[in-house]
Amino acid sequence: MVKCKAKSHKYNLHKKIHMSIKVLIVDDSALIRSVLSKVLNADAGITVIGTAKDPIDARQKIKDLKPDVLTLDIEMPNMNGLDFLDKLMRLKPMPVVMVSTLTQRGAEETLLALELGAVDFVAKPSANLSGGVDAFGADVCKKVHAAAKSSARSRGMRAPTPKVNLISAKGPMGSLIAIGASTGGVEAIREVITSLPADCPPIVITQHMPKGFTARFAARLNDLCAINVHEAEDRMIIEPGNAYIAKGGFHLRVEKSSGQLKCRLSEEAEVSGHRPSVDVLFQSVAKTVGKKAIGVILTGMGRDGAEGLKTMREAGSFTIGQSETSALVYGMPKVAFELGAVVEQAPVEAIATKIASSVVKL
Repeated sequence: MVKCKAKSHKYNLHKKIHMSIKVLIVDDSALIRSVLSKVLNADAGITVIGTAKDPIDARQKIKDLKPDVLTLDIEMPNMNGLDFLDKLMRLKPMPVVMVSTLTQRGAEETLLALELGAVDFVAKPSANLSGGVDAFGADVCKKVHAAAKSSARSRGMRAPTPKVNLISAKGPMGSLIAIGASTGGVEAIREVITSLPADCPPIVITQHMPKGFTARFAARLNDLCAINVHEAEDRMIIEPGNAYIAKGGFHLRVEKSSGQLKCRLSEEAEVSGHRPSVDVLFQSVAKTVGKKAIGVILTGMGRDGAEGLKTMREAGSFTIGQSETSALVYGMPKVAFELGAVVEQAPVEAIATKIASSVVKL
């Protein structure tokens, strides 16, 4: 009987490894490697096939173990995680989830990692594991599943697209652009708004991102764009030539008072599983701006924003969905398209041009 049980256990283990997402953990902290192994292996659809203490150790294990997804720390001995990621994405593109510290430097480096090709990131728990291992575990498992479904491998093989040079995207008084995104959205948003000229209508953006990261995201975009990019503050006036990013942990709505459009922030319960929620933003834009708005739904896992975009279309807004060929994760845009919320689909590199040509018709 004991032998049969041992064989059965061994068979079930091999079956789990064969059928589940194979993950290699790269982190110099033995504690974090242990915590990640425990929370990931607890997920029936994930198997940790190995751990590495630094990128040098990881290189051979990637060749030998052939993981589906890599979790990667940034600060490590022998080679910085960003340098390793850069080399990896040029030589062997694969889905990578960064494990980041909740510091200003950590946020800056995480955004650089996303620009280099990482699919997403999770905030590393503190040294004493305060902040909740359960919440950390749920977050990292969700993002590993999304990474495994992403087009990260093929994305590294695509030829770079030529930069769009738009001269003008000026819209009528009171017009507004609303953008929502999740996994892969940092790069997709950058692609869209860096192509828009300074005279474009105001832009409101919800990107799924935790507290501590959105200020750096806004600052990073502000350095790259012709428009001014801000982390949204409550009652901030919304003006042309400016973009406003939902603050991590807060819903962003648009309201009109004293004849002006303004940002409104709130810490109400999660909507569609998120705070900030794209649905919350889009529904407020449909109500406040209606037919003078353009709604754009970009890459992301799940369905947040799909119902809100449908509400926008029903209110007369022009709506755009990122196409499957260019979306890192074709989840949110797909649901929106299937709901009939999308007027037109486009690859991410063409969306700025679509906005510019549509805004003059509002």
